[in-house]
Formats: sequence, structure tokens, C-alpha cells
Amino acid sequence: MSRWPLRWQIAAVRTLRGLPYARLVRLAALYTAVLAVIPSWWPGRVACMEVSLATVIATALTGRRARWVLGARFLPDAAHAWAKIPEGAVGRDIGDAVDRPWMPVLAVP
Repeated sequence: MSRWPLRWQIAAVRTLRGLPYARLVRLAALYTAVLAVIPSWWPGRVACMEVSLATVIATALTGRRARWVLGARFLPDAAHAWAKIPEGAVGRDIGDAVDRPWMPVLAVP
């Protein structure tokens, strides 16, 4: 799905709207599993956007859902993506600047 246009990715994640939210423990375990299976031979980019989208899709395959959040921050300008549920988020804090928090710009669904 990483080669799809962003609007198609958003539309695909929106179809998960009716599922109940996952627990934070399950979401964290799925995030860790996604990070563990990133192949070193992959020629394309595998960064926060791809990892968070894969986490949301993996969560849906277990019958639960998580929000896919795209965000940004200033000084220096940067973009980031993470997976979130009402209990918390995974992949949000990358530890490089606690004084400049990530601001959500788009949360799907």
C-alpha cells in the first residue's frame, strides 16, 4: 500500500471505522512485530509512515482498530506518523525533542 496515493491509503483505513478499539498492550505488540519483520533487502523506504500504516492494518486483521495519525512539529520542521488509540499511542515519541511535541494534523478513522 505504500505505493498507493495518500488519498487511497486514507480511504482504506477509513473502512475500519466500525471495529472496536484495540488495547494498548496489543497495539504495542503489533508495532513491535511490524518493526521486527522489516526486511533489510527492501529497496524502498520503510519509515514511520509505512510502519504506522502496517501497524493499523495488522490491528485490523486481529479484529480491532487503531487510528492512523499524521502529524508535524516546528523548529526544525518535521513530519511524523504513528498509531493511536484512546489509551495511548505507539511510535509517537522518538525521543529527540521532548520540548517540541508532535501535533496531530490528520487522524484516520
